[in-house]
Order: sequence, then C-alpha cells, then structure tokens
Amino acid sequence: MMDKPFDNKVVAITGAGKGLGRAYALYFAALGARVIVNNRRHPGERASSADQVVEEIASTGGEATAEYSSVESPAAGDKLLAAALENYGRLDCLVANAGVVEASSFRKQTLEQFREVLEINLLGTVNVVHPVFRHMCKHGGGNIIVSTSAAGLFGEFGLPAYSTAKAGLIGLMRSLSLEGRPRKVRVNAIAPYAATQMTVDHMSDDLCADLDPAQVAPVVAWLAANTASGEILVAGGGKLARARMKISQPSAAAKMAGDEWQTLCASAVDAEYDSAGQHFEAFAASLKPG
Repeated sequence: MMDKPFDNKVVAITGAGKGLGRAYALYFAALGARVIVNNRRHPGERASSADQVVEEIASTGGEATAEYSSVESPAAGDKLLAAALENYGRLDCLVANAGVVEASSFRKQTLEQFREVLEINLLGTVNVVHPVFRHMCKHGGGNIIVSTSAAGLFGEFGLPAYSTAKAGLIGLMRSLSLEGRPRKVRVNAIAPYAATQMTVDHMSDDLCADLDPAQVAPVVAWLAANTASGEILVAGGGKLARARMKISQPSAAAKMAGDEWQTLCASAVDAEYDSAGQHFEAFAASLKPG
C-alpha cells in the first residue's frame, strides 16, 4: 500500500493539463493530496485538458478540481486560491508550473513578442504567487515551488525572453524565501529536464524515453514536504543536481586589463551568500585595510 504523506493537504498546480504539470498533479493525488488542476481552456476544446486530468485522478479514487484561469490574467492567483478555499478549505502548496517557450533570436524579435513571453513565464507566475504567498504568510505557512530552467541559469541562444523570465523567477524565489522564512513559508525552484510538448521536437526518441515528466514529480513533492527553502534543484531522468549562485572573493580593480583580468578570471568562484545584503557586508569588509 502506497504511503500517502499528503493526506488532507491541498496542492494547486498551474499548467497542469499536460506535460510536467499533469505529471505533478497525478503524483500528488497518488500521495493523497487534493489537487487544484489549473489549465486554460483552448478554443474548440470539447473537454479541457484540466477536466481530463481531474477525471484521471478521480478514476483512481483521488480528489481534484479543475480551474481554468490564464496565468497572465492579474486575477489568476485570486481565482486559484478561491478554488482551493471554496472546495477544500485550505491551500498547502502551490506549484507555479505554467509557461511557454519561444524560438527566436533577439535581433529578429519584436518587443511585443518578447513581452508576450515575459507576460506568461514571469508575470504569469507573479500573478499566481502573489495572493497565495500573502495567504500563506497570514495563515501559518506553506510551500511554493516555481518552475525555472537551465536557460534561466545559463542563458540559451534563441531563447532570450524565456531565459530572461526564468532568471527573473530565480530572483523572485530567492527574495520570497527570505521574506517567507519567519512565517514558515518555504519557496523553492525546480529546473526540470523532461520530454513534453514544448521540448520533444528538439530531442531524439531515445532521449525522450529517458526524460519522462513523471520522473521529475517526486522531486517536486519532496520540496513540497520538506523544510528546504531558497533552493534550485535540477531534475530529470532520475537524476538530481543542486544549483547555487557563487562568487569569487573581490580583488583590486585599479586596472581591469591584462594580467589583472586574467587573475580575476582564474580566481576561485567558491563563496556563497544567503542574500544580497549578506554579500554586500562581506564586500564592504574587504574594503577595509588588513
């Protein structure tokens, strides 16, 4: 018999009609959670993808409710929270998964096209997280997981807006993890590698078989059940890595050329800081003689 650590817990997942979001919804339901399955309705659909996932969960004895807001709507977060409270009386975890990808170099994009990607991937996540974060801070805690990407960590050619949005979510996550800490609200990020509708065209069949979205779901559930906060976990294909921001120790900047630049490039990037303020204190201390 499967252990159900999420019994009586309520989890809301955006973009849960397919791909990674669907995998997360099915996994949380199998662990006993009651799930708010968010996915926008698409024109011409006879049954929405959110409804289909709800039916899948119900067929195995789980509980779930469909919610159809588009995350780029400023009201999306309020509607998602209301669906959780009205149907189940609580919200313990939010997985802000919804997103879109792009395929364009920056020089060939219009600013409107760039903004459209930000509206969904960055501001769409903000729209959903903001009311949920406030609610959790007021009502004793909870877990929020945002979906970033290796593109947010490292950048990628042809993904300028997507990389910008996903890097922005790392900054949001880190900031909220600090703000939420005294109120028992934990905020983390998942950077998934998975074969989904967004990625299969860029992968071989063998790689797609190795990168089942279901293999990311246990990592997301672990983040939702534990005390970690401020973490970026890279997961896919049964593998897991931890990503962190690191920085070298400051050195003299009298002449940023020649040997000085080569020395700086070769210096160890091995210091970690919990916040920007903590790094500034260390940086300021390095200015003092001795």
